[in-house]
Amino acid sequence: MGILAPETGDEKVAINQQRAKRRRELARTMNNVRSKLGTPTGLHTTFDLERQHLFADTRINAAYAVPLLALIVAAISVLWVEPVSIGAWFAVVLCTHLLMVVTSHSYERAPSDQKVRSIWRLRFTIGELIYGCSWALFFILPLKNGAGEGFVIFQFAALLIVVAMNTMQAATLPKCLLVSTMPITLVVTISFLQKVDPIHYTLAAMAIGAQGFFLILGNQLLKNANTMLEYRADKDHLIAELETANAMSDEARRRAEAANMAKSRFLATMSHELRTPLNAILGFSEIMKDEVLGEMHNKTYRSYSEDIHGSGQHLLNLINEILDLSRIEAGRHELHEAPLLLDDVVEECGAMMKVRAKAKSISIYHAHEPNLPTVWADERALRQVVLNLLSNALKFTPVGGEVRIVVGPTAEGGQYVSIKDSGPGIPEDEIPTVLEAFGQGSHAIKSAEPGTGLGLSIVQALIGMHDGNFSLKSSPGNGTEVTVTLPRTRIMNYSPEVQWGPGNNKDIGAKSA
Repeated sequence: MGILAPETGDEKVAINQQRAKRRRELARTMNNVRSKLGTPTGLHTTFDLERQHLFADTRINAAYAVPLLALIVAAISVLWVEPVSIGAWFAVVLCTHLLMVVTSHSYERAPSDQKVRSIWRLRFTIGELIYGCSWALFFILPLKNGAGEGFVIFQFAALLIVVAMNTMQAATLPKCLLVSTMPITLVVTISFLQKVDPIHYTLAAMAIGAQGFFLILGNQLLKNANTMLEYRADKDHLIAELETANAMSDEARRRAEAANMAKSRFLATMSHELRTPLNAILGFSEIMKDEVLGEMHNKTYRSYSEDIHGSGQHLLNLINEILDLSRIEAGRHELHEAPLLLDDVVEECGAMMKVRAKAKSISIYHAHEPNLPTVWADERALRQVVLNLLSNALKFTPVGGEVRIVVGPTAEGGQYVSIKDSGPGIPEDEIPTVLEAFGQGSHAIKSAEPGTGLGLSIVQALIGMHDGNFSLKSSPGNGTEVTVTLPRTRIMNYSPEVQWGPGNNKDIGAKSA
């Protein structure tokens, strides 16, 4: 795997400038989206191009429907109108419709920079006017002798159908809607008003009312189209924001991975550079404080050597814990698993802590269930877990206190280790802080107890690698109880007869260390 090269100062400046430009563009897009529907009529809005596209697309989709309707009207009208006149009218309607379809196709194929020109709106308006006038010619065609009232009703029905069709096609462009329907309504109204029968006056009034209704309907369709376009613009803007956020997240992850690699390289390099002089400091200071080469007459120098040795040990432990946690977080800590008895590991760790417990007159009570089955685990890792927990318990237990260790099976078939001290406890609101890396409670800070705050983090990580669980219960004045649990899958030769867990302790053998 190649190592990512660090970015130069000029590259960082260029990246920041690109981010700022992208944020300005997104903000400008959002402002346009929010102000679309509030723009007064007559002003150019960002929806003009979208509405023109909808108009052209509707016209193209109706390329075959309009000639079919005109053909049906012409075929029925042969009953009242001369075939030659009807044929001529049908040819005019077909030509005007073909003109609109060709214009719409030209608009769709035009480049984006040409679509913004107002000439297209003018072409659509003039084309719709000619198209509407071609349909209006139908209502002034000469009739055959003896044409009755049936043709009048047919004309009114044709008026409603044609005006409704034009409303659906031209609703996204209000001017086109007006010029495509008004010629038809005016011709029909004037034609009906020239008759003397009351029925014609009634149909003329209904034609005017129908025109008003379809204009209102067209206005509502326009609002619906605007709303749809607004939602679409909002969706596109959100998609753009998500893509930007995703790109920034990828960049942040790349930087974090690069920083993590740099940290790993630093720790790998410094571990040797720090441990070598520390071993010399620890060795020479131990020789001085133990007076191996002769008595040290100045007691102050001897005290200094003891302080140097203690500080060196503390620093070495800190380096070891940081390196252990770094390896675990980087996924490079390998488990060397083998069958082992969990209680033996706990007993061995208790024996190692006897000196520290005796120095503070602390009693360690070890209780366990006999004949526990072996577990499949990493002995070194479990030893480190138990030692860290015991070290914390002894550290915060007052002089003359006690620490209780319980090892046993869980109700689910696993095994657990519980370590409870009689210390001051931890407030509930500080438990999350204690569980974090380098986190320390208020009591540890006030008492200035030596420690790095990495012990519990390492314990949680190692138990997690064993698919186990970690829990901490504490309250002020009641001490602290920490429990680590190995799952049933880690138990070898599992016996269902032994099933009990923390809180359900049987009368088991207990011994004091």
